[in-house]
Amino acid sequence: MSIIDRYYSRVTDILDEAFRQEAEHMEAAAQAIAQANRTGHSVFAFGCNHAGLITLELFYRTGGMVTINPVRAPGMMLEVSPITMSSEIERIPGYGRTIFQGLPAKEGDVILIHSVSGRNAVTIDMAEAAKEKGLCVIVITNMNTSTKVTSRHPEGKKLYDFADILLDNHGDFGDATVALDGFEQKLASSSTVVGAAMLNAVTARASEILWEAGIQPPVFMSGNVDGGDAYNKAVIAAHKENIFYM
Repeated sequence: MSIIDRYYSRVTDILDEAFRQEAEHMEAAAQAIAQANRTGHSVFAFGCNHAGLITLELFYRTGGMVTINPVRAPGMMLEVSPITMSSEIERIPGYGRTIFQGLPAKEGDVILIHSVSGRNAVTIDMAEAAKEKGLCVIVITNMNTSTKVTSRHPEGKKLYDFADILLDNHGDFGDATVALDGFEQKLASSSTVVGAAMLNAVTARASEILWEAGIQPPVFMSGNVDGGDAYNKAVIAAHKENIFYM
């Protein structure tokens, strides 16, 4: 079997396992997001560096929820040079609290926080600050990795310690998935593929819950189809009180 086929096989196996074993937690996450939309609360999404790619996947995307607000901060989105700085910045104690304090977040809001390892200070501090504020904290992490690595948080905590709802992406240890004979480091991560699929499914379910309750889901239409721009302008205006990225 070629390495392309092996990667495809491993990722589809992980997806199948995650969707089956996390179904109850994914439903809980969807219910929380739908409830926030029903009650005029806000939804935020955050991840450091490559974990933040899922934030971008959920944000300003065709078929995605208009009301999901990306949390972006200096050094957190792979924009620094040298890029090795990004790994150091996500370990800075207190920075996650500083980022969170700059958000217009209130009790009853929801925040999605993604980290494969769940060991670094920024995401942990942000989750802890969000819990203290009364937000519902949805964590997506790799428990096969996070439970096997040491914490880099000053208090020895992990991201999953602060989860109201925990989504395990069921990835391999260290996230990479396929091996070459005689080469120690495995190749090709799964977390972005699996995490994006899980959270797209969660937000789709949240929209379904709203629709079943007689509420029009706040989702984007493609700006590249006729009528898309007008549709998006109207849905943004309808939810402007819970949109902070415009």
